[in-house]
Amino acid sequence: MLLRGWAFLHLLLVASVSHAEEPVCRRRGDPENPLLSKDGDIILGGIFSFHTSWKDRKDSYMNQPLLLQCTSLNFRDLQFAQAMLFAIEEINNSTDLLPRISLGYKIYDNCGSVARSVGVTLALANGNEIVSVPSKTLCTRPAHVQAIIGTTSSSTTVAVATVIGPFFIPVISHFATCACLSDKTKYPSFLRTIPSDYYQSRALAHLVKYFGWTWVGAIRSNNDYGNNGMATFTETAQQLGICLEYSVSFFRTDPYVKIQKIIEIIKASTSKVIVAFLARADFNVLLPEFSYHNLSGYQWVGSESWIFDSQTAEMDMHHILDGAIGVSIPKAHFWETTFSCKFKELKSSSDIQRECTGHEDMTGVQNNFIDMSLMPIFNNVYKGVYAVAHALHNILSCNKTCNKNVQLDPFMVLQHIRNIHFTTKEGDEVYFNENGDPAAKYEIINWQPRENGVVEFVIVGLYDTSLTTEKQLKLQNKSLIWARNSKQVPVSVCSEKCPPGTRKVLQKGRPVCCYDCIRCAEGEISNVTDSITCVRCLPEFWSNERRDACIKKEAVFLSYEEIMGALLTAASLFGACMTIGVILIFFKYRKTPIVRANNSELSFLLLFSLILCFLCSLTFIGQPSDWSCMLRHVAFGITFVFCISCLLGKTMVVLMAFRATRPGSNVNKWFGQTQQRLCVTAFTLIQVNICIIWLTTSPPFPFKNFKEIKDKITLECALGSAVGFWAVLGYIGLLAILCFIFAFLARKLPDNFNEAKFITFSMLIFCAVWITFIPAYVSSPGKFSVAVEIFAILASSFGLLICIFIPKCYIILLKPEKNTKKHIMGKKAP
Repeated sequence: MLLRGWAFLHLLLVASVSHAEEPVCRRRGDPENPLLSKDGDIILGGIFSFHTSWKDRKDSYMNQPLLLQCTSLNFRDLQFAQAMLFAIEEINNSTDLLPRISLGYKIYDNCGSVARSVGVTLALANGNEIVSVPSKTLCTRPAHVQAIIGTTSSSTTVAVATVIGPFFIPVISHFATCACLSDKTKYPSFLRTIPSDYYQSRALAHLVKYFGWTWVGAIRSNNDYGNNGMATFTETAQQLGICLEYSVSFFRTDPYVKIQKIIEIIKASTSKVIVAFLARADFNVLLPEFSYHNLSGYQWVGSESWIFDSQTAEMDMHHILDGAIGVSIPKAHFWETTFSCKFKELKSSSDIQRECTGHEDMTGVQNNFIDMSLMPIFNNVYKGVYAVAHALHNILSCNKTCNKNVQLDPFMVLQHIRNIHFTTKEGDEVYFNENGDPAAKYEIINWQPRENGVVEFVIVGLYDTSLTTEKQLKLQNKSLIWARNSKQVPVSVCSEKCPPGTRKVLQKGRPVCCYDCIRCAEGEISNVTDSITCVRCLPEFWSNERRDACIKKEAVFLSYEEIMGALLTAASLFGACMTIGVILIFFKYRKTPIVRANNSELSFLLLFSLILCFLCSLTFIGQPSDWSCMLRHVAFGITFVFCISCLLGKTMVVLMAFRATRPGSNVNKWFGQTQQRLCVTAFTLIQVNICIIWLTTSPPFPFKNFKEIKDKITLECALGSAVGFWAVLGYIGLLAILCFIFAFLARKLPDNFNEAKFITFSMLIFCAVWITFIPAYVSSPGKFSVAVEIFAILASSFGLLICIFIPKCYIILLKPEKNTKKHIMGKKAP
């Protein structure tokens, strides 16, 4: 046992001595060799997906994992690599850019795998060569490449940028659009020549909104490209009022059950527009199944990954994608004649291979390797290589020659790439913003099938983020073709638009795009489509029958033209004429005993005041104005006090007359005609003073009542001061009560002479009318309150006229034999 231990120690010593004599540095793990490489003064790296899939392997975790076996050749990335080679060759042949400096390259295949992407990235950073170094020297050296072009997908690019970021080796992607890569704290060395998905997602959302599609479905790739892109689309769509009925994810390695579930969701949906934020490889797996299940009639909205892809169009055998619309990177036209002729193509059926001369017509050639549908992406690769070359040109201080003694540092190269600004042959400006992104500009592509069954990608618009918001999207609507070759824009909404006159009410538990249309309430309108609220009309306006416009309210007041106003006017004039008739009778028989009894002067004053009472009611009819409002209440108050004062004088005359017959009474001395006149004048002047105070402090004024009748304006007279109004009315009531009391006291005087009975009865009617007037006036709306007041005036006036004067007229005209002094004095004939 001890012998074995010494032998093992001896072996270790031998190994250590031999290692010290020949020190070497090598990368751990299996070496990664480039598929394409070329030596040069400066080496550029490239990572492309020459294959799109790989064979499954079962790791036991007991042995070292086997190398990844790539499958499914991808002609697209072969073209991207060829674009890189073309750009390098063009720069090496140039005397203006990096003169006498040769660029080399090492290009790796990552097979679309994140794990393999990390491996080849480390291979580009370190190199695979075994390097001998002096003893006691660390295995460190400058970066093997100065920049990396690639990768094609966002997920693999995220992995590459994460690994290479701490070393600040520039990574310039031509097709990784994930908005997450703009985060410089996570990916400090990442740049790209394709716009961020942030702008693409916003462009798609604005495109959907432009055509009025507010109810859409969404399918996304289940990777960084699809998930981040759809997240931005969803956020922007919500801001624009667009709702997603469903949003499903898919990756090309998902089981068939997942595809079936997606198809079931689409068939069960009510939306007719599908936003497909899918990587081309993922969509190419789904498309045959969609065709098999005849998912036709849907309007597809596509991302730049597949919308301009001719292979996807060729796979659409059942034309379910006809009319699709989406965004694409602007085309670079010079590639049609320049880049395509650098390929070797097969043009004859005998598969004879030959070189291009540069003058061939490529439009008739059908070959995946020379397919020019992704020319914008070729141009992105081209611009990425040139961006590195311009940065190196500045670092090496190139003029006619370059300073080869400059020690290149990846961080220095990165800083210069961030600051470059140049123009390509096509006239495109190349520069990067603070996030390493280029300016965002997209062409709007429409799939338009032709008679031969071939789909043509027609440019129908442009989305340019450098313009103002309202000018960013420009479309040529007349040239668009929609699903099933329709010329009519498809409709995809959860609920039909709410017409003017209605408002939207959200359906409980459903997205905001699903709603019911509720008619606006009376007095409210909505004059726009899809209004969320109804606007109340101004007080002087009311909603029309359709509830989409406010019309001026009709002004209502008690007018002479309407039936009620005409009847009240007729009653007022009839009462005045009737009173005038009584005056004429009394004037004709003024010397008869019945007229002269109870002071004929007061009788004429009373009749005159009744005329005024009848006529003052006319001031309440007609449109209120400043003068009419003041006049109606003042005239009413003064004329009625004048009338009641005369009645009060007559009752007092009756009482005093009988008291004067008593021995020693001197009543006639103190209550003669002069005193009666003064009494009437004094009572009336008190009311005049009350009215003057009312008018000077807070007079009545015309008022528009909007609340009384909802769809009309009631023109009425506001009281101004309620105290003034009720003071006038209360004073009239006070005099009426006094008059009633005096008349009641005189009711038992001799019948033939007694006028107090009639005055008492008339005061009962008067008081009854005005007591019932108060609640009726307060509770009556609008012009009806005016009619109640007029009715009270006329009823009380007719009551006084009929109760006091009609009996006398009856005697004068029909019973003249009773119109004698003897009969008046109560003496019987002998």
